[in-house]
Amino acid sequence: QVQLVESGGGLVQAGGSLRLSCAASGRTFSSYAMGWFRQAPGKEREFVAAFGWTRIHTNYDDSVKGRFTISRDNAKNMVYLQMNSLKPEDTAVYYCAAARTVEIRERDFRRGLEVWGQGTPVTVSS
Repeated sequence: QVQLVESGGGLVQAGGSLRLSCAASGRTFSSYAMGWFRQAPGKEREFVAAFGWTRIHTNYDDSVKGRFTISRDNAKNMVYLQMNSLKPEDTAVYYCAAARTVEIRERDFRRGLEVWGQGTPVTVSS
């Protein structure tokens, strides 16, 4: 099983950009689908994006399509979330996650989810 540590969160003005990183430990990283979730105060944790492990394919929630990009570097055991055109409603704690799944639709990812990171906070000011 892998362990995940996020970094890169912070305070940014609306319209700005941030890049989140997730460092994974463990030799089986390349066989996990990787994803990002977020949780705003008083709300449930919601799916943001996922990157598969069997081929180069990604999935995004509609709320971030065209603004966020997920990527992974298996050689470095890293996953990234590039966030552009940030909005105040993107404010949340962002969590990296690893799942045993081939398909990366949200329901498949959640079903196969095995590991969460500790989260990194993102605040977007208006």
